[in-house]
Amino acid sequence: MSLNALTKVELTLGQKIASINWGLVLLLSATTSFGLLVLYSLAGGATDTWVMKQSIRFALGFSAMIIIALIDIRIWLNLAYVGYGVALVLLVAVDAVGFTSMGAQRWIDIGVISLQPSEMMKVALVLALARYFHEHTLEEAQRIRWLMVPAAMVLAPAALVLVQPDLGTAALLLLAGATLCFLAGVRLWIFGLLFALAAASVPFGWQFLHDYQKDRILTFLDPERDPLGAGYHILQSKIALGAGGIFGRGFREGTQSHLSFLPEMQTDFIFTTLAEEFGMVGGLSLLGLYCCILAYGMAIALRSRNHFGRLVAMGIGTTFFCYVFINIAMVTGLLPVVGVPLPLISYGGTAMVTLLAGFGLVISVYVHRDIRIPRRPGGPVS
Repeated sequence: MSLNALTKVELTLGQKIASINWGLVLLLSATTSFGLLVLYSLAGGATDTWVMKQSIRFALGFSAMIIIALIDIRIWLNLAYVGYGVALVLLVAVDAVGFTSMGAQRWIDIGVISLQPSEMMKVALVLALARYFHEHTLEEAQRIRWLMVPAAMVLAPAALVLVQPDLGTAALLLLAGATLCFLAGVRLWIFGLLFALAAASVPFGWQFLHDYQKDRILTFLDPERDPLGAGYHILQSKIALGAGGIFGRGFREGTQSHLSFLPEMQTDFIFTTLAEEFGMVGGLSLLGLYCCILAYGMAIALRSRNHFGRLVAMGIGTTFFCYVFINIAMVTGLLPVVGVPLPLISYGGTAMVTLLAGFGLVISVYVHRDIRIPRRPGGPVS
């Protein structure tokens, strides 16, 4: 088959459904079920507190994932910049019409639901960067002048998120952007230079942090400095982790969570609740599910015959990994508390739906893995 013919491969709806990576779908569903079980325990056996709402959100996200997976990957290529633009406009709108909750202005109320545009940007940024680097050669990606556009694409939303303030999501956007640039072939010395500039700007940036953000960093360095104040959360989290032991206290038997010692136990600190009730075995089981999901994502990326699909799958996989790493490192005291949810486990609507939509893109890459896409209109295929 000629290369021109390969770019015109068309699959029927039945072929696409049969090509869906149902193993990945099963892993995502199993991980979410684990999260629903923990939420059920936290609610004292009630389903109307968090479980029912989270189940509805999963159903919406699951439906979106399957629909996205069936749409031609070339359509997502064409819509990449549009999606990024919409997400960026919504981030700007947060400052004008967003509402404040828990001390941060991150949400937009559209009547039926509340949107968190920063979560949408995590997927939109991956798509936009994947398209940009798909349309540029390796030699161009290694030249500084060609990196001005992707740098602006990463820094603009990160800055908007930072002023909400949401340090954790801003860090995720920067990490995802840096990873896409690395995968596209950007030279290592450029990352070294940027890291040195970032380190040199720390004293200057410190004065712009909010007081509570400074407290979180200082508490990370010395948790005992304020055990009943800023250090209370992380100390209680460590107590819960240690109390779980090997096999845990038992389902619905966690004391730190059920006696309300743990803060934000259904969102940011849900991993410690899980570890207290199910022990190290439960924590490692969840990490095993996460590792399998990541392995599927990387395998799909390697099987894609077009550069855009490879970058999308790796970008979504990296974002997912950053979610997991930052949250678990945060609740175990290895990183400052920055408010990053545990993917598919923590209670939350926009994060659940957008993450499943992102995996819909990964599955779309798999379904359309044999399609080759020109790097430029009329140019050679990739």
